[in-house]
Amino acid sequence: MTADTSVASDVHGSLYSDALTRLERAAALVDVHSEVLTRLREPVSITQVSIPVRMDDGGLRLFTGYRVRHDDTLGPGKGGIRYHPDVSLDEVKALALWMTFKCAAVGIPFGGAKGGVTVDPKTLSPLELERLSRGFVQRLADVIGPETDVPAPDVYTNARVMGWMMDEYSRIVRHRTPDVITGKPLSLGGSLGRDEATGRGAYYCLKQLERLRGWEPSSIRVAVQGFGNAGQHVAQLLHADGYKVVAVSDSKGGIFFPDGLEIPALIEAKNARRGLHDVYCDCSVCECADCMKHQTTPITNAELLQLEVDVLIPAAIENQITEVNADGVRANVVVEVANGPVSSQADEVLMENDVLVVPDILANAGGVVVSYFEWAQNRAGYRWTLSEVRERLRQTMDSAFASIYGRWERGATPDMRTAAYAHALERLGQAFEDQGTARFFSAHDGTGAV
Repeated sequence: MTADTSVASDVHGSLYSDALTRLERAAALVDVHSEVLTRLREPVSITQVSIPVRMDDGGLRLFTGYRVRHDDTLGPGKGGIRYHPDVSLDEVKALALWMTFKCAAVGIPFGGAKGGVTVDPKTLSPLELERLSRGFVQRLADVIGPETDVPAPDVYTNARVMGWMMDEYSRIVRHRTPDVITGKPLSLGGSLGRDEATGRGAYYCLKQLERLRGWEPSSIRVAVQGFGNAGQHVAQLLHADGYKVVAVSDSKGGIFFPDGLEIPALIEAKNARRGLHDVYCDCSVCECADCMKHQTTPITNAELLQLEVDVLIPAAIENQITEVNADGVRANVVVEVANGPVSSQADEVLMENDVLVVPDILANAGGVVVSYFEWAQNRAGYRWTLSEVRERLRQTMDSAFASIYGRWERGATPDMRTAAYAHALERLGQAFEDQGTARFFSAHDGTGAV
C-alpha cells in the first residue's frame, strides 16, 4: 500500500476510542439503562495469536493475528477477517464494535466481531497465503464456530481465502461445516449475490436518496475512492442507471474525467491483469486508464476526496476524511462504503457544511446482510436464487434506511450517523433489558419471584 491510500490517518490516536465517541453521542439521545453502555464499551472477548508459517524458501515467519468478539447479545459474532500490514488490536476492536451496531441497525440476528492478521498479503506466494490462512484458523478454532462467531472476507481477503478457512475448520472438527464462514466460493457453499452485496446495499441506499430528493441520475456526479470489490460494484450499478461516475481511485492513485468514466471497460481492464494466480488483482486504475476512449486526468486519493461532485463514496479504508481535510469536501452526500472512512471530528465539520453522510453501519451493511443469508442457507441446506437474494437484500436495506433517515429527518438526531447508532442502540438496549438490568433486579421483592 502506498502512503496516498491513508489520507491524514496519522493524526489520530485510538480508533476504538473514536468509535466509542459515536456510541456516547447516540446514548445521549436514547433511553437505555446505563448497564447497556457499560457492557458495550468493552468487547466480550479478545484473542491474539501467533501464526507460524513455513515460507517457500524453507524459513519460518511468525505473523500476529487477532479475533475480537465485541458483543453476542443478538446472536453469534459476525465480522470479516482482514490481511493488512497496519492491522492492530485497536483497529480490530473498533471494527468489531461497528459490526455490533451494523447488525443491530439492519435487524439481523448477529452480534459484532472482527479479525485480522498483520501482513502484507501481496508479498506472499499463493502457497504461503494458504498456509497463513489455514494456520490462523488452527489458532482460532476454539473461539469461532457456526453458533459462536462466524468470520467473513474483509480487506485483502476473498472467497478463496474463506474457502481455505472453512475447509481447515471442517478438518479440525471432522465434519463439513460450511456455516462457519461466509463469503465462500459458490462451489463450497457460498451464496449467490454475496460478491456484489456490499456495493449493491450501498446502491439501494442511493436509490432511496434519489427517490427522496428527486435526483435525475444523468445530472449526478459521483466519485469513488477505493476501486476494489465494493467500489466496483456500486460504481457499475450507478453507471448502468445513468449516473456520471467522474472519478475512481485505488491504492496507487486515481483518474478523473468530467463527462463520466466508462466504468464497465475500466473494471474489465483493471481485473484482466492479475498476480498471485488470481488471488489478488495486481492492476491499478491508473495503469488501466489507457483503455478509456477519452483522455483522463490522473489524480491522487487526496484530490479525489475534494472533487466538486454530488456524491462521494469512500470505499477504501478508515480515516480517509478527518478534521484535517473535511472542510475541503465539496460533495453534497458522502456514502460510506468503507468501514470508518470519516472520523468523529470530521463528522462535526461535515455537519456544519450541510454534507449528508450515509453512515457505514447502514451504507455498507449489504455485505453482512447477505452473509446472514449465506449462513441461513448453509444451515438449512437450501440455496436461494439470485433474484431472491437481491430482493431480500433490497427489502432489508430499504426498511433500515427508511427508519434511520426518518429519525434524522424528524430532527431526533443531528445527523444520519447518530440516527443509525440510536436505532441500533434501542434494539440492543431492549435485548439487554429482556435479560434483566438493575431496573429489574432492584425492583423485585427479594423472594426470588419474577
